[in-house]
Amino acid sequence: MKLQRNGRSKALAIGAMALVSSLSLAACGSDENNNNTASGSGSGSAAPAAAINCGSKPSALVAAGSTAQGNAIDVWKTNFGAACSGATINYGGGGSGAGVQQFTQGKVQFAGSDSALKPAEVDATKAVCTGGQGVNLPLVAGLISIVFNVEGVDNLVLDGPTTAKIFDSQITKWNDPAIVALNPGAKLPDADIQAFHRSDDSGTTDNLTKYFAKTSGGAWSYPASKTWAGKGGQSANGSAGVSAQVKQVKNSISYAELSFAQTNNLKSAAIATGAAKPVEATAANAANTFAKAKIAGTGSDLALTLDYATKDEGSYPIVLVTYEVVCDKGNKADTLDTLKAFLTYGASDAGQKAIGEKGYVPLPKELTDKVNAVIPTLA
Repeated sequence: MKLQRNGRSKALAIGAMALVSSLSLAACGSDENNNNTASGSGSGSAAPAAAINCGSKPSALVAAGSTAQGNAIDVWKTNFGAACSGATINYGGGGSGAGVQQFTQGKVQFAGSDSALKPAEVDATKAVCTGGQGVNLPLVAGLISIVFNVEGVDNLVLDGPTTAKIFDSQITKWNDPAIVALNPGAKLPDADIQAFHRSDDSGTTDNLTKYFAKTSGGAWSYPASKTWAGKGGQSANGSAGVSAQVKQVKNSISYAELSFAQTNNLKSAAIATGAAKPVEATAANAANTFAKAKIAGTGSDLALTLDYATKDEGSYPIVLVTYEVVCDKGNKADTLDTLKAFLTYGASDAGQKAIGEKGYVPLPKELTDKVNAVIPTLA
């Protein structure tokens, strides 16, 4: 079903933009309180002033998965831990593939995945979700920035076919005619392209290759996947790893969630989509894309369908959403209360604002309302 129905898409788009616009404003909302509530304190930025519902039985949560949401989890766990005595969040990262695997092995209470569970993965979760199964709760939205470090170039425009060819070693020079055509007037060097991709199974890779599949006109001949399939290039582990390589290596290019581009002061390419002008990699432009997302899941599962081939003005096409994969039933009794409390904070206006200050994209309120309706039903 569509995330927005009955002619309300315009209102949703306005709501998403309003959330992004509010990043510079103090949060004024608060969660409904139970026994333990306190105010969160920030991690390197202005903290949300809203009360955090700690639940009645603070405990230690163990989680793993997406590195794209790593900076978001750092903010949330700092604020949550400061507010909730006895509650800790240990997030191991490792990539979406590793996170889902650890979840199906019963090693973590939730997994972060930049791709929704596939049918076989849902079946595998039934072994650890007694009487239930794993479901996808979208909690962190972001955009995949095509980061570059090209000598003498501050602004770069790329499109689907050209970017796919670069990452598949079909285009190997920065002054290739295809790149020149997209960047008239730019002083592109006669230098080899140093392309970096993820070495780990990555939801960021999955979303990038979904974009290639929709927009490259067949230049990307591989199926979309968490596992890198392109020819050539060099690899690094995690979003932090590829970002560090681009920062250090001249004439390099890679892909990473926008917060990592910002943290490392990396330049991001604008994307030519077929709109009147190339679309910059900004949270506001990604919010325009998320505002038109559709819910593909059923029941408690809120997996989304995203339009990677959008040509709408100001809509950035290479986006990702990180799902927190949890059991709808069969969660561990001793950690369930804290799991619900932590997810509720993440889905709150205050939680979304807190990560918005780190370069993430606040989710449309209609979607967070749906997430907040599911969380209390977890058992």
